[in-house]
Amino acid sequence: MLSRFDELRKEYPVFHYNSYEIQQDSTEIVLKFHFSIDHFCEFRPMVRIPVKNLPLRNSPDSPLARELVFALGLVELISYWKCVCPPTVAIHCNALVESEILWWKRLWFHGLGEFFYQNGIETDQERFLRVQCDGTAEPNVIIFHRENLSLVPVGGGKDSCVALHLLKEQGRALMGFTVNDQIARCETFAAAGFAPSQMLHTHRMIDAALLQRNAEGYWNGHTPFSAIVAFLGLYGAYLVGAGELVLSNEASANEPSVPGTKINHQYSKSYAFERDMNDYIGRRFGLPVRYFSLLRPFHELQIAKQFAALPQYHFAFKSCNVGSKQNVWCCKCAKCLFVYLMLAPFLPTERMFDIFGENLLRSPDLQEDLLALVGGTNQKPFECVGTVKEARAAIELLCGNDVSARRLLRAFNNEHCVPEEFLPAVERMYQYVSAVD
Repeated sequence: MLSRFDELRKEYPVFHYNSYEIQQDSTEIVLKFHFSIDHFCEFRPMVRIPVKNLPLRNSPDSPLARELVFALGLVELISYWKCVCPPTVAIHCNALVESEILWWKRLWFHGLGEFFYQNGIETDQERFLRVQCDGTAEPNVIIFHRENLSLVPVGGGKDSCVALHLLKEQGRALMGFTVNDQIARCETFAAAGFAPSQMLHTHRMIDAALLQRNAEGYWNGHTPFSAIVAFLGLYGAYLVGAGELVLSNEASANEPSVPGTKINHQYSKSYAFERDMNDYIGRRFGLPVRYFSLLRPFHELQIAKQFAALPQYHFAFKSCNVGSKQNVWCCKCAKCLFVYLMLAPFLPTERMFDIFGENLLRSPDLQEDLLALVGGTNQKPFECVGTVKEARAAIELLCGNDVSARRLLRAFNNEHCVPEEFLPAVERMYQYVSAVD
């Protein structure tokens, strides 16, 4: 008897990446993609980028720009492919060499690790799909007018606040970057002392046909959103001439969500993906833009200690996915609980109450999530949360035992891609967070 996975793949054998398009007028750039699955659905997602007041340094529709947008489509298609998981992806609008196909299969497979796990799908990187190309690759003419500028994704959480603080303290010229606007993103950027005109906004629009198929019971689940941020941010960096795309991903993002496996909710925030991304930027695009996380040397507990010392952000930041549209902490999810747990050892009880409105560690509704955070279950919550060691160390700190916390606060992760000229900012932060009485 065939599994549902095999039945759907038999019924819908090919996912088509038909085309991508770049349109521009005086007010915006629109990126359009056309995907389809025979006898099932057509999908036409798009991205809008307001450019009325944006200083464009490079052509939005140059050969290099088209390469970047084509690659963005290769990330976008994952959300649509997973409806029925066709065994073949057919690319009709460009071509990939074999090493590039393997690169994309690695991203898709590991980026969908949580999706496969949650839906009971058993497959492997070799056979979950094959890629065939009947398009023609365009000659890549590398013309890039570079400015003394870094592009910084702003998520509205504590991590991007710390990164903005470090960069501003070092005197770096930068622009913020968002994928879909939320209040916390604009408010934390303003709290860092930057003007609204220094933000590059993008608006990603999911095709309603996908939501309809999900409502009908076809597969849905987690996809590597940070990879979309990476490729859309790379296109944004190209537009404004930024020489770096500076992320705020920490060392803790490398830990699997399910112990003993490679299943990681944060795969596209991991060091493994960061290295792969840099390799692809150089090999496929030849684009001199560096992609790195400024906070990769640090653990979540260290970032929380630094953030606690930055009161200008305390009432602007939000990290709750559930409450993001309303700009609130829902105080019912594992993400809210984890952020509370990380900050609690470093902020007075009164400040914690002012931020969250209650003591989340005492919430009856969150005790199961707390148990999962400290390693008491067979998996961590599928959220952007830190390591089990960090959660346990925070609990110990709150109980007056700082042995584990001292070790973590003095740790330094040497597996990072931070360029030498950015290291002074990292070193200053390390001096502060590693200082333990």
